[in-house]
Amino acid sequence: MNNDNKKENYEHHTPTGLFADKALPSDSNNNAKTSHSTVSKTAAQSRVTHDNQSISTESVPPATANVTKKTIASGEALKLAVVGHTNTGKTSILRTLLRDVYFGEVKNEAATTRHVEQASLTDSQTGEVLVALYDTPGLEDASGLMDWLEDNTASRRDGIERLQQFLAADVAQGSDSYDLPYDYSQEAKVIRQLLTSDMAIYVVDAREPVLGKYKDELAILSWAAIPVMPVFNFTDSQNANIDDWQTMLARRNLHISTRFDSVAFEFEDEMRLWKNLATMLTHSEMLEQLMQRRTEDWAQLYDEANIIIADFLLNVAAFVREINEDDDPLPVLEQMQEAVRQSERAMQHNLLNLYKFYDNAVAATPLELQAYQQDPFDPELLKSYGIRTTSGAAAGALLGLGIDAAALGTTLGLGAAIGGIAGGLLSNTSSIADRITGVKRLYIDPATLTLLATRALDLLTALRHRGHAATDATQLLYKGENSSLGTSRTDDSSHADEDNNPITVWPTHKLPSELKKARGKPQWSSLSSGKSEQAQLLRTDMAWSLSGKLQSYKRES
Repeated sequence: MNNDNKKENYEHHTPTGLFADKALPSDSNNNAKTSHSTVSKTAAQSRVTHDNQSISTESVPPATANVTKKTIASGEALKLAVVGHTNTGKTSILRTLLRDVYFGEVKNEAATTRHVEQASLTDSQTGEVLVALYDTPGLEDASGLMDWLEDNTASRRDGIERLQQFLAADVAQGSDSYDLPYDYSQEAKVIRQLLTSDMAIYVVDAREPVLGKYKDELAILSWAAIPVMPVFNFTDSQNANIDDWQTMLARRNLHISTRFDSVAFEFEDEMRLWKNLATMLTHSEMLEQLMQRRTEDWAQLYDEANIIIADFLLNVAAFVREINEDDDPLPVLEQMQEAVRQSERAMQHNLLNLYKFYDNAVAATPLELQAYQQDPFDPELLKSYGIRTTSGAAAGALLGLGIDAAALGTTLGLGAAIGGIAGGLLSNTSSIADRITGVKRLYIDPATLTLLATRALDLLTALRHRGHAATDATQLLYKGENSSLGTSRTDDSSHADEDNNPITVWPTHKLPSELKKARGKPQWSSLSSGKSEQAQLLRTDMAWSLSGKLQSYKRES
């Protein structure tokens, strides 16, 4: 993507990206960017969700003996049915593909989805519908249905004819007026959708053993005469049985499958899913267009996220307060700390909005983890990141306080500093003019800036590796758990060589030049001036420059 275009998006807050346009309530100084929707939901019959988006329920007509579909042609949106046994995570996978925590209903109980629900993946720039997704009810009794089909349909007929005969039968209607021993109305909803779709993905809970009921499900699905691709969910579980499943699938001529964990998300897994589906189609132009657009949007989101973080860091680095040499610095320091806490929270909310996570009861967010609730000025938190906060002879006495003893000057005295200041302060008395006028300028110290940068990039990594179906804050956030997020560090980390410190993004004594320059530009900080928009405009170019460095400091594997 052209750098000038990306910079222009930042300056004018152009909403771009993959996700639905829901906004998280903003804090002060919250300059959240919301993205263009790529999730459009339409319906013949619809219910209205909490945000007035329409989601199709029962989007296919009632039972008919002549259910037909048109073969997908070039330029047509792909009609993709998502099918599988009850509680395998069909809706969860759709939530993650749609980046929408509100789609459908996710519960750890059988048959949560009772109707077919439709959503669309569109081109984020043109609005063109590329894929129509259909979330179907779980197959509850495929073995019973297979018995019915064998007893009541002619084996000489092809699969579609046998399924159409089933759909016309009373057992498929689910009406209370029929006094029948069996009710296969849920299975009928799935089959109707299959017969009007171009292809299907069969969601497999990788933790489940291969049972007879799953074999019957695949046999019935094969009768619909459309490509079916198994998708393994919950693949990060230690109890995954993928090898056994792949053996069974191969015996049923299903040789193309893929892994897509709806909780421990990997963008590469999503691209592999679309690519594998494309290999099964005669006309795959829409999927190829979808892959290209989502790849571009995913990269742009990463650029925007790093700009959000860079802008926040510059705002804090430029934050300065002046006091007289004889004044007690503690009240001013407490005010500065609180301002930084609020600014960090606003930055975190910006990132959550960008990636469409919400701090509410629907789905747990990384902000609910203790790692993000901990005070950035807590000396123990600094130590846990292996950050040394002081230098000089007094370093041992002030370890964890976040104060550079050499910069305190003689007026306050070391004893007053130890007894009255809680951390995060760096005073500057190097200016001759300041010494003559008796003025001290107080800044946020490099150690705290380093911690804020590292923690922000940890959050970004978590968001990029967290599926939108994750409902438990304790669920795996992302692969590579040796990162700083949510992990407890050993005391050995505090003795690491800062020049090769794997925990922080840079050694505390080697701040990026952009942050060093911000120290002399108090007008860049809205925390100093209170003029948010003006201050942001002044630091725009430097934020763009710093964001590029942030990406090189913390490259993802």
